[in-house]
Amino acid sequence: MRPVPARPAAVGPGVGQDFGGVPVVGRMFAVKGGGAYFCTASVVASPGRNLVLSAAHCLLGSDTQQVAFVPLYTRANPQPYGMFPVLRDRAGRSKIWIDRRYRSQGPDRAATLDVAFAQVGPDAHGFPVQDVVGGNRLVTGSGYAHALVTLIGYPASAARPRLCVNRTTKFTSADTRIPGSFLRIACTGYPGGTSGGPFLTRVDARTGTGDVVGVIGGWKTGGDTADTSYSSYFGTAVRKLYEKAVAGAKAG
Repeated sequence: MRPVPARPAAVGPGVGQDFGGVPVVGRMFAVKGGGAYFCTASVVASPGRNLVLSAAHCLLGSDTQQVAFVPLYTRANPQPYGMFPVLRDRAGRSKIWIDRRYRSQGPDRAATLDVAFAQVGPDAHGFPVQDVVGGNRLVTGSGYAHALVTLIGYPASAARPRLCVNRTTKFTSADTRIPGSFLRIACTGYPGGTSGGPFLTRVDARTGTGDVVGVIGGWKTGGDTADTSYSSYFGTAVRKLYEKAVAGAKAG
């Protein structure tokens, strides 16, 4: 694993800053049609060492598309670790796991299930993504309130990713069209493109990896302003989805 780029100078809680990125987080691209960028994703530790994590609303339409994960993308160095394509099954569908209730009910009614896993193939040298850049540990059932969360995301038009540190609180929707409770974090400057970006706790300063307790998404697919972001709660449903992805990735 290569050295982790230096982080920006510390500022107050909730202030987002552009920074050099960490290897475990990157961009998702649609390979065809000019390689359009559409969301953020991160590597999640798994037995097969080949899973990435994002938001369901990001990958819902990607099942029949050719997409790829590019870790530590920056405009100055677009592929420092290469590209890891999302694999396809025998029917030609991308190997993406999304809760079936999210597929049937949609991003509002099933906002609490806005989580997706995808199996990616090895790099050009045959190495699985987790061996190359590391992986965050999936943590479920840890509650909504975390005192110290690192939020990383790639704004759609930005040359580099964005980093912010703040606490999370529990947000319960009063909108009956978008029911449920979510993690909420106040961090400035997280517009479109940052969806799928990880909420990390216990970040290792050496590797840039940590415990992932959420991804930008959920309520209003991540929020209705760029300065407050949300995540579906990582509970039993997310753990089961992860186990399904692990089993599916192992089988194929």
